[in-house]
Amino acid sequence: MNPPASGPLEDSAPAGGTQSVLQPAGPRRRVIFWRHGRTAWNAARRFQGQSDIPLDDVGERQAERSAALLAGKLAALPAPGAVRIISSDLARAFSTAQALSVLTGVPISVDRRLRETYGGRWEGLSFEEIERAHPAELKLWQLDEPNVRAGGGETRTDVASRMVAAILEAMAGLPEGGTLVVATHGGATRVALAKLLGLPENLWRTLSGLSNCHWSVVEQSQPSLAGASEWHWRLTEHNVGTLPQPFEAPEDLAEPVED
Repeated sequence: MNPPASGPLEDSAPAGGTQSVLQPAGPRRRVIFWRHGRTAWNAARRFQGQSDIPLDDVGERQAERSAALLAGKLAALPAPGAVRIISSDLARAFSTAQALSVLTGVPISVDRRLRETYGGRWEGLSFEEIERAHPAELKLWQLDEPNVRAGGGETRTDVASRMVAAILEAMAGLPEGGTLVVATHGGATRVALAKLLGLPENLWRTLSGLSNCHWSVVEQSQPSLAGASEWHWRLTEHNVGTLPQPFEAPEDLAEPVED
């Protein structure tokens, strides 16, 4: 399956002196949530939701660069089957996953449950347009009110539930020390992380979103023979990319992109 490719975000930093801060997995299973690269709608500050917008040229470079960093760390994992890659079926996420698949030889499994939030009538609008037309609704959405529907589409809890179900299903059979790479979207990642970590809904906003082609990592808090649905998780890395990294405005000063 080859959804159309196109490209991600800001220009790549110089290769010299760049290093990944992804830590070794050890004996515990882990999940790497990896946001796709930039798209033209990201650059234009438009609500993408489930609109199938490809990577732009910058995004393609971002995907290649971050895939190389992740592949270098994943290469240290033992035994065939220790790495799995799953992806949203939207082109921007799948194209990002392909960059890692090419380097590692690990095939991609596609799951539409890993899509971004369905934004209904908001999709394609800039955030300025949404704020002018639906100021009260947007404010509640940004505060993570659990039952507010983005543009009449999905709620935060809808997205978290389908994301976590897909991830736990994919974890089944993953060996100890294995890693699941999830190529997905910014808003969907944030609420899935919060739910997986067991945060109450009123605290979901304490987690920031991810920058394009950055990742977050959770690992089992302790090895367990129980099924994945009974594992407990801890956050070991969040919104990580590379060092050094070009300056980016903090999330509360940047656009509230849901992509």
